[in-house]
Amino acid sequence: MKVERAEIETSCARPEDFPAQGPPEVAFLGRSNVGKSSLLNRLVNRKKLARTSSTPGKTRLIHFFAVVVAGRDFRMVDLPGYGWARVSRSEREGWKHLIESYLGDRPSLRAAILLQDIRRDVSEDESLLLEWLAERGVYRLVALTKTDKLKPMRRAKRIRELRQQFEGTAALVVSTSAQTGDGVDDLWRAIFDAAEPREAL
Repeated sequence: MKVERAEIETSCARPEDFPAQGPPEVAFLGRSNVGKSSLLNRLVNRKKLARTSSTPGKTRLIHFFAVVVAGRDFRMVDLPGYGWARVSRSEREGWKHLIESYLGDRPSLRAAILLQDIRRDVSEDESLLLEWLAERGVYRLVALTKTDKLKPMRRAKRIRELRQQFEGTAALVVSTSAQTGDGVDDLWRAIFDAAEPREAL
């Protein structure tokens, strides 16, 4: 996919700071070390658009990126990671309020993409999150990350296993690697499809 524009639009610590409704938005969410920033950068062919860190949980704001791909405007929205972040309970509750305020009441949101490390099984966190999104009518996709970490036969087996684990909870499961670029075009096609008006899954 030809990326014609990709830049940070704004970063928000409070719901009242969210930008006005605009082009279709696609939210990216997942565990703190799932490779979210790396995949976002690979999608837009930029090395440092989304900041990567070796410290889980560093992303503590919602970042809105303005993107134009193949002549179409999008917003890509990077949500704070969850799971292993070493933060206080009060700060964690603040993140929860920020994320739920965005995901639960954002007319421009077309899809939420849950990132899942191919080496991990689906946990209660992911299951509850997908259930929460379903209750609010949010269209759901899953991107398996870090597929380059497994050898081909093991990778194929894990993809089959995770697709079974996610069966019925998401519209599509796409396997990706930010390192090699595998699956990036497939994910873009899923994003383009999700941007079209539809009934919630």
